[in-house]
Amino acid sequence: MVSFDSIDHTAVMQRVRRRVADRRVLRLIKAFLKAGIMNEAGQQRGSLVGTPQGGILSPLLANIALSVLDDFAHHAWQETMSTKNDRRRRRYHGLATWRLVRYADDFVILVSGDRDHAEELRRDVAAVLATLGLRLSPDKTAVVSIDEGFDFLGFRIQRHRKRGTNRRCVYTYPSRTVVNTVKDKVRALTRGSAQPDLTTLLERVNAQLNGWCNYFRYAVAKRTFSYLGAFTWRRVAYWIRKRHKGLSWKRIRRRFMNGGWTITDGQLTLFSPASVTVTRYRHRHRIPSPWPTAARSAA
Repeated sequence: MVSFDSIDHTAVMQRVRRRVADRRVLRLIKAFLKAGIMNEAGQQRGSLVGTPQGGILSPLLANIALSVLDDFAHHAWQETMSTKNDRRRRRYHGLATWRLVRYADDFVILVSGDRDHAEELRRDVAAVLATLGLRLSPDKTAVVSIDEGFDFLGFRIQRHRKRGTNRRCVYTYPSRTVVNTVKDKVRALTRGSAQPDLTTLLERVNAQLNGWCNYFRYAVAKRTFSYLGAFTWRRVAYWIRKRHKGLSWKRIRRRFMNGGWTITDGQLTLFSPASVTVTRYRHRHRIPSPWPTAARSAA
């Protein structure tokens, strides 16, 4: 993870100028960079470095700044690791091979080598980022083995022994952090009088769970989905119980669950995460493109 509070304005503008020639646009971007921040006393303080927190262009400018890391990785790959023979030669001489995977300001570098190779690459990356005034966040940057595992974009990626065999395989799971986050959101939705009625509650809870489960459906998540479904059912059931204190559980089940255990208002039904089909892709070339064929042809 990168810290952007010391980003160099001049260096960023130089990279912007590679693609943008309109001086009016360049002046506007520069004005955003120098907009500064408002302190607790209500006074505006200009800034010579960094991007304004919450600024509308800050995420875009941060992404442009990190393109320096993309250039570094692309050049290294093309020059020394682009073919199987190149990579075989490097390993023969005791050198590491590596690839960068980046999404916005979050990235991982996958290294085939030992810890010393990874530490050396970390120093190289820090030096590249320093050219734009960027620095690695010490609290969110670590060198770990794939057996220890790491979190990336909400997923826990770790190598384990495959059940029933002696093979060791890399698995992806929803990370503990994101599971706790979605649970907190369900708690907030089902707390006290947060929702006016059951229909509104079901709409909001369903939207939250549906999006979350669709994002993590390509991980080893079936057990997590079942756990999340049971947790949500309890929260919604007790929300109903508190709203209708005069009703027994038998009457609640008859009125809000059709005599069974599926919570419904008559039209909407509580979304079941366990019903989401988990699909795992073991090889890169088998992962389908999310874009329609027509859209790819038009592009």
